[in-house]
Amino acid sequence: MNHGTLERHSLLLLVAILIVVSIGGLIEIAPLFYIGSTIEKVQGMRPYTPLELEGRNIYVREGCYLCHSQMIRPLRDEVERYGHYSLAAESMYDHPFQWGSKRTGPDLARVGGKYSDEWQRAHLADPRSVVPESVMPPYAFLEKTPLDYRNIADQLKANRAVGVPYTEADIANAKTDLEAQADPNSDGADAIVKRYPKAQVRDFDGNPKQVSEADALIAYLQMLGTLVDFSSYKADAPENKR
Repeated sequence: MNHGTLERHSLLLLVAILIVVSIGGLIEIAPLFYIGSTIEKVQGMRPYTPLELEGRNIYVREGCYLCHSQMIRPLRDEVERYGHYSLAAESMYDHPFQWGSKRTGPDLARVGGKYSDEWQRAHLADPRSVVPESVMPPYAFLEKTPLDYRNIADQLKANRAVGVPYTEADIANAKTDLEAQADPNSDGADAIVKRYPKAQVRDFDGNPKQVSEADALIAYLQMLGTLVDFSSYKADAPENKR
C-alpha cells in the first residue's frame, strides 16, 4: 500500500494504527492465557517454613538484595563458581523474587549449607572476621533482637492470597512450627519436617533461650539452593492449566 495515501487521510491512518496496535497487543497478551503450560515443575520445591519466611523478610528489610543477587546465569564462569544455574521454579514462591545483577557480594542462590551456622553468625556480627576484604556492614544486633512473629499466621495467609499453597493446617500451626524449627528438642520438630520437607531444625544462633532475628535469617540463608537435588535433577512435565 502506498503510505502516502494513509498519511493524507487521518481517519484511514487512525484505523491502520489501531489494527497494528491490536495485533501487537494480542501477541503480548495471548501467551498469558497459556502460561500455566510453560511453567516448569521442579521436584523438591516447597513454600518457606514460617521461620524461613521471617528470615527472608529480614533479608529484604536490611537491603541484602542490594549487594547480593540470587540468580546464577547459565554461563561457565558462574556455574563453576556458584553451582547449577538458577531455575525459575526456585523463585516460584518469592514475592518479590530476589534475582538481580548487582554483586557487591557473591550470589547467594546456592549458599545454603556452604558454611556452618557458626560461620554465618560470625559473618553477620563482624564480616571482616571471616572475610578480611569484605565491605559488608555488621549486623551484630540481629543476635540480640528477639524475633517478632506475632503476625506470622497472617503472613502465611497473605502469601496464600498471591498463590503460595499454604494450607489451613500450615496457617494454624505457623507459630508452633516457627518455634519448633529453632528448637531441635521441641515436640513439634517432626511435625514441621512432615509439613515442610528438608526443613532444617536446630538452634541457628547458638542461643536456646530465645528465637532471635539471627535465627530466622540464618535459617533462610541455610535453605537457599538446598531444596532441589541437582545431582539427580529432573523437571516434572508441565501441566496445562485452562
